[in-house]
Amino acid sequence: MKALKSAIVFAAGLFAFLSLFSACTSKKAELGTADNPVKLYFTPSVDAKVIEDNSKVLKAFLETTTGYKFEVVVPQSYVAVVEAFGTKRADVAAINTFGYLLANEKYGAQAKLTVLRHGSATYQSQFIAKADGPIKTLADFKGKKVAFVDAASISGYLLPMKILKEKSLDPSETMFAGKHDNVVSMVYQGQVDGGATFYSPPAEGEIQDARRLVKTQYPDVEAKIKIVDLTDAIPNDPIIFRKEMDEGMKTKIIEAFEKFVTTPEGVDAFKKIYGVDNIKRATDADYDGVRGMLKILGKKTEEVVK
Repeated sequence: MKALKSAIVFAAGLFAFLSLFSACTSKKAELGTADNPVKLYFTPSVDAKVIEDNSKVLKAFLETTTGYKFEVVVPQSYVAVVEAFGTKRADVAAINTFGYLLANEKYGAQAKLTVLRHGSATYQSQFIAKADGPIKTLADFKGKKVAFVDAASISGYLLPMKILKEKSLDPSETMFAGKHDNVVSMVYQGQVDGGATFYSPPAEGEIQDARRLVKTQYPDVEAKIKIVDLTDAIPNDPIIFRKEMDEGMKTKIIEAFEKFVTTPEGVDAFKKIYGVDNIKRATDADYDGVRGMLKILGKKTEEVVK
């Protein structure tokens, strides 16, 4: 009996020792090492192969510049990117504006950089109508049939609708066309009185707003469809960081991103992935205007991203 008790005590002690040893040896490696690389997420925006090919160039540059190891991940949706911050699988991410607001609200993710397109850190929506149609000014949108992109589109619905509501210019009927080019086509064909799409300023004498998407189909679209008005500007998509990441590490990665977009390969990669030509420093406060827009519309971020 004594021998049995001794054996049990010995076994219990051995189990405790092995458990402690296992816990010590399984301790997570330091972030930025080969065993625990910095996880860089890209929100899917173009073909996954395009992101994969160009992110390799970025990954190599970041590793050389910072000394950290990186892993690039391209999930199925921006909601998956948000949730990756919740499970601490994502450390850094290039994400759309609403994805950021949700990641910030739920998990404290921090905007540190904002992308620039055509030299601008902000973008606007445009109200469009037929050049010879009944809509001459923004006030004429009241009581008209208007096409938008979809209920979760900032430039194609939320931002223009905020302006219309603020000015009490509610349309008589609204339609969702699904894509920006579809909105332009519906206005061109007279299916609706007006529409709302993204706006980009002209570059090198060529229009860059949503009308350019249908120029092949409608070569005279620039003459037939006019921009009636523009909305307020809101910030472009951010590059965000996990709240708990060491501040010194954040700074090194931010500086590496800034150096990357000064190189020819960096400019090319960002343009192919997101149509971006540069980046600038950002803070969470830069996105308060978008939060205000949702408040005016009586919407919560989670309702928009569903």
